[in-house]
Amino acid sequence: MNEVTNNGRFLIDLPDSDSAVALSGDGHKTLQQLEALTGASLVMRGLQLEIHGRPTQLERAAALVELMRPIWQVGQIVSAVDLQVALNALDAGRKKDHAELANQVIARSQQGKLLRPRTLRQKAFVEAMEKNDLTFVLGPAGTGKTFLATVLAVRMLTERKVERLVLTRPAVEAGERLGFLPGDLQQKVDPYLRPLYDALHALLGPDKTTTLLEKGVIEVAPLAYMRGRTLEEAFVILDEAQNTTSAQMRMVLTRLGERSRLVVTGDETQVDLPHGQLSGLVEATQLLEPVEGVAVCRLTSSDVVRHPLVQRIVDAYARRGI
Repeated sequence: MNEVTNNGRFLIDLPDSDSAVALSGDGHKTLQQLEALTGASLVMRGLQLEIHGRPTQLERAAALVELMRPIWQVGQIVSAVDLQVALNALDAGRKKDHAELANQVIARSQQGKLLRPRTLRQKAFVEAMEKNDLTFVLGPAGTGKTFLATVLAVRMLTERKVERLVLTRPAVEAGERLGFLPGDLQQKVDPYLRPLYDALHALLGPDKTTTLLEKGVIEVAPLAYMRGRTLEEAFVILDEAQNTTSAQMRMVLTRLGERSRLVVTGDETQVDLPHGQLSGLVEATQLLEPVEGVAVCRLTSSDVVRHPLVQRIVDAYARRGI
């Protein structure tokens, strides 16, 4: 039961010790962050959270705690990102929209963590992938573009809505130096595909990922491997697409076969192509955004879900026009 007392306190009862630990955070870090954001004082006493402060502080702190209830109530640790996202929604008058984020659990990680979109624009991105056969998502580093696409792809594979996953990205950084790297071709390109492997390991674990790769159920390959193929009953993710040329983008878009879908991710501010060469991602989004069955989603620095400092770094570079 939640209760407002007559001596400047607001009491929130917690269901169990796991929720109390999740809300408090390591070393009561989450409570300290809540205090810094609201000006209220928060104390955990057993299974009851006490909030002290002026009426406006009580209201703000209690609203933030309630917005994050779907996270801490199931024993999931509340992160600094979760706090900031909830605060943004509260300040924007979008409490109801934020509350719906909790209902959109996509999957569960190997560590038991519930995986869901953490911002409203991420939620719109997930919904776009579920509804459309071709989805473009543009945004800065740390906004969850590749991870959310991989989570949904793995879920659709598990539900047998697709028969295989194909994850690809251009190895522009390698350029002509690729031939000088040790090993066979797969070993040469693996460093450029590592972010895709990392996402698969978080969802499936290394052993199952390796098994599915060996069986060909999951394919992680450089973009050059896509030429001349038709990808049927597959969930295809083209990552780092800002580094595709116009010809490469057209090639991969026309690989899509029956009962397949394609998600194209990229950051149009981080193009590594030769100076003056048009990014295939930029061209494709301009051409295809009006086309039926195509969705274009744009994430911003406020959707960064890595360390809170990443958001400030992205903003600092944006102000310089870099």
